Amino acid sequence: MSSLLRVLVFARAVRGRLALAVLTGALALGAAVGLMATSAWLISRAAEHPPILTLMVAIAAVRALSIGRGVLRYAERLVGHGAALGVLRELRVAVWKRLEAIAPAGLPEYRSGDLLTRLVADVDAVADVLLRVMIPAAVAAVAGAGTVALVYWLLPSAAVTLLATMLFAAVAVPWLIARAGRRTEQRLVPLRGRLTALAVELIHGAPDLIAFGAARRRLSLLASLDGELAKAQACSARTTGLAAGLTALAAGLAGWAALALGISAVHSGAFSGVALAVVVLIPLAAFEGVTMLPPAVQHLQRGRRSVDRVSEVLDRVAPVREAAAPVALPSAPYTVRVVGLRAHWPGAGTPALNGVDLELRPGRRVAVVGSSGSGKTTLVSVLVRFLDPSAGQVTLNGTDITTLASDDVRCVIKLCAQDGHLFDTTIEENVRLARRSATPEAVRAVLAQVRLLEWVDSLPEGAQTPVGEHGARVSGGQRQRIALARALLADPPVLLLDEPAEHLDLATADVLTADLLAATAGRTTLFVTHRLAGLEAVDEVIVVHSGRVIQRGSHAALIAVAGPYRRMWDRERAAVDPV
Repeated sequence: MSSLLRVLVFARAVRGRLALAVLTGALALGAAVGLMATSAWLISRAAEHPPILTLMVAIAAVRALSIGRGVLRYAERLVGHGAALGVLRELRVAVWKRLEAIAPAGLPEYRSGDLLTRLVADVDAVADVLLRVMIPAAVAAVAGAGTVALVYWLLPSAAVTLLATMLFAAVAVPWLIARAGRRTEQRLVPLRGRLTALAVELIHGAPDLIAFGAARRRLSLLASLDGELAKAQACSARTTGLAAGLTALAAGLAGWAALALGISAVHSGAFSGVALAVVVLIPLAAFEGVTMLPPAVQHLQRGRRSVDRVSEVLDRVAPVREAAAPVALPSAPYTVRVVGLRAHWPGAGTPALNGVDLELRPGRRVAVVGSSGSGKTTLVSVLVRFLDPSAGQVTLNGTDITTLASDDVRCVIKLCAQDGHLFDTTIEENVRLARRSATPEAVRAVLAQVRLLEWVDSLPEGAQTPVGEHGARVSGGQRQRIALARALLADPPVLLLDEPAEHLDLATADVLTADLLAATAGRTTLFVTHRLAGLEAVDEVIVVHSGRVIQRGSHAALIAVAGPYRRMWDRERAAVDPV
């Protein structure tokens, strides 16, 4: 019931259309019952060879009911599917917005393939609960009650047997099916999620799996999981067949019982022979609605698991709490101050940052250096509101950023991450993602700033060259420079560069760092790196270790004294680039 109530909450915006779908469905089923009853009466009465005029009303009714049944069934499908598609659209957008709100800090425990299943297949299953469970159940209840009332008016004893067999098919059979297939149906949804997640990882990791000879083992695991899913689906199909058989048995029993009771009533003179055909054939049409209920139970069991998986995403607490009434964004120029900052990642026992202070005044460039795991990326995540501080404060022109809308903060502070994503489109479109109104000339200007223009012009298609999925058609250095060009095109008041030279060889990394320092001259910039080459151009260098600031000052001042920065500098100078 909790799952059904949650689905109703999702569907509250379309409850009027759902009610209309139930009404038209009940009328369509009623038209089917009326058509069967009228046809039975017409055939039986015609066998007595009455005057043709006595049959004209029944003939017209048969035509009207046959046409009306089709029209009403179409209307029910049209309205019901329209309502379900509306719920599907709203729910998918809601899930995406929630994923956006909890990313990236709240996503590490989810596999990308499983998230894809939740966003697509599970949301589809929630909409199916409306179409295949709620609407059919309501239609069967309304139409079934009306049919029993009609038969009771004709032959009360037959109505009792019809009610009993319909309750058996509508309640007992679904209950038995639910008991028999509960574990199977609840396993299907997670199995699909695991299979999708494994398939996505297999596709993305194919080069490494092949290179290290692990592809066969992963394929065996995929085949094993697929076999497990196939067995669960076969078990579900057997349960569906059993339900169909029991429902057909109930419909047959209802017909035979009506025939036996009707013959007895005809012999006693309490019932006419013409009406006997009506009472016997009505159950055949009445069970049309009931036959949808056992499959509906199976869809409900699958849908419940999907509702739980979707709800798990929607109910997940975001690592960033949005202000109920965000204050207005201060006017430029912008100064960012970090005072006593302490931050934890979700689920972490120790803080990733502890007591960090920092000031970014207009036009000032600050570098934050340290080894991997020292808290550099955590600082960036707090500044762009991917993570909330546990203690301390981050202000923008004196306004606490937690009181501002996150989107407003990100309009001022832009991040170019070390793993910036390239989409499977052209170089120009990847750069213009930062500013859709940018002209081709503006794109060429930022490509020149990151020293890519000469290479782009040498390509046959120029800036219209596709980069492939995840930038597979360009080198690592080119991929990083395209991401940097995107950040520069955004022209933010404050720019954060998180390990822009990561994964590059030393020579390329140093050249890229020099280019970046030249491109950001006069721009408020926070430069996060573990490489020290070129940092003499920044205004301040901050050294962090285990989430704490252990040194700060200019590059020249820090290498002039013994300490962590001097040791990092000496190690870097002693390193030899094998290239």
